[in-house]
Parts: sequence; structure tokens; C-alpha cells
Amino acid sequence: MAPLAPGEPVPASDRPGPLLVGIVNITADSFSDGGRYLDAEAAVRHALRLRAQGADIVELGPAASNPDSARVPAEEECARLTPVLERLAAEHIPSSVDSFLPETQRFALSRGVSCLNDIQGFPHPEMYEQLAAAPCRLVVMHSVQRLGPATRVPTDPAEVWDGILEFFTERLTALQAAGVTRDRLVVDPGLGYFLGSNPETSFAVLSGVRLLKERFGLPVMISASRKSFLRSVTGREIADSGPATLAAEIRAALDGADYIRTHDVGALHDALTVLTAVTEQARLLHAR
Repeated sequence: MAPLAPGEPVPASDRPGPLLVGIVNITADSFSDGGRYLDAEAAVRHALRLRAQGADIVELGPAASNPDSARVPAEEECARLTPVLERLAAEHIPSSVDSFLPETQRFALSRGVSCLNDIQGFPHPEMYEQLAAAPCRLVVMHSVQRLGPATRVPTDPAEVWDGILEFFTERLTALQAAGVTRDRLVVDPGLGYFLGSNPETSFAVLSGVRLLKERFGLPVMISASRKSFLRSVTGREIADSGPATLAAEIRAALDGADYIRTHDVGALHDALTVLTAVTEQARLLHAR
């Protein structure tokens, strides 16, 4: 992939299938790997490793958003991000920042990130002028909480689906009315505790990638990696959640997900490579 100018959107991958977004949690309390990459050098090494494994984008999370996470002030988020963003820029690696704090988002925009990912779906109209002026992609995520990190609440799958459709209709309309062009928008329905504490809701929403694409005509991001709803049906611990994660991600890819946000880039990259090879041979066989 050719080097990017600051803020230039991520180009399409030169291989079939979704773009792979590798997760780097620069946090002390992420549910899956809290503390492992809080040190800047460790975060950089992991980011480079994910890129080597096939990540199209490296996403940096300076604060956790699980129900047990602590709040991190914007000043600390920016301090955690700075050395890692600088190294990714020097290596011409497309970067994304996952934060719902406007101050952190402004900082990320000033550093020329390729994507901003907001679990609140950009609820602050005072940010819209800056968002409209920036060239980066915006990942508009839905959650039943609407504001703040995830919580533990039981939900009804049908009601959540109605809420997802209503949320995206309203939020996408507002962003476009403020000047954000459609080609910069990506929708993420949210999964896990962002949808509810019961796994049925997440499985129902995961099965609806095609519906989201048809309804809104926009790229869809899916982030199922290591989440508790997968482990609830397998009975595995986080350390053993790789197969369940991969199954969910492959299903999302087959249903047309455009971005898959994952901890295990190498596993997903290789699985998609094999799937592409088999699909191509099947096409040739049926063309005979």
C-alpha cells in the first residue's frame, strides 16, 4: 500500500474482502489485554506486528470502554496516543483513533489520522464543522447506552434492531447536513455489551450485516473480536476465544462487512486468504 499524506483516507485493499483493522489498546483495563500495551514502545511494537500480519489500518484505543473500565481524561488519552501516532506516521501506516472525547478527537484530527471511531456515534454538534472539514473516515457506532462506555443491561433483539435503524437514520442525516460527505461514513452496529448483556441480541445484529448495507448504502464495520457474547455460547475463556472470534468474523465477511476490527489480524488475514482461494477455484469450476 502506498504511503498516505496526512489525513488521506485509507484506499481500498489490493486483496478481496474486508479491510482489516488491527486493535492496539493503550490502556490499563481493556477486557482482553489490559496493560500489555500501555507502554508506548510495547504499543508501537504491537502495531508494527499487526501491520506485518496484514492490517490495513491500525486502530489505537487510549481508553477502555467495557463496563468495568475507568474513565481517562482527554489529556492522558492524548499523551498515550502521541508517541504511537508519531511512529505510525513515520512508517506511513494508516491509523485510526477510538475515542468519544471531543478533545481527543480534535487532537487526532490534528495528527492526520485516517479514521476516527466514536462509540457514541459523534453526538456533539459543536464538533461537526471540524469533522466536515477533515478528510478522514468517520466510524459512526451505535450503542444502546448512546453516551459513555458500555453497561450491563438486558435487551430485546427486536427492539434493539429498531433502535439501530432509528439511530443511524437520525445521526447520519445530521452529519451529512453539517457537510460530512457520504463517502467518509462507516456504520458499526455495536456488539457485546454495547447491545446488551444477553448474547441473543448480539447474534441477531451480527446476522444483519446485509440489512444494514441495504438500508443505508454505506460501508459496515464489525467488531466481534473476543467479546463476551461469543464466549457465552462456547464456555471458553478470553485466552481461548480465537476460534469463536474467527467464526463470527468470517460470517461477517461473507455477508459483506467492509471493515473487520480485530485483535488477531494474522488469523483473520490467513482465513480470508484461504477462503478467497477456494472461492476462486469454485468459480472456475462452475464456469467450465
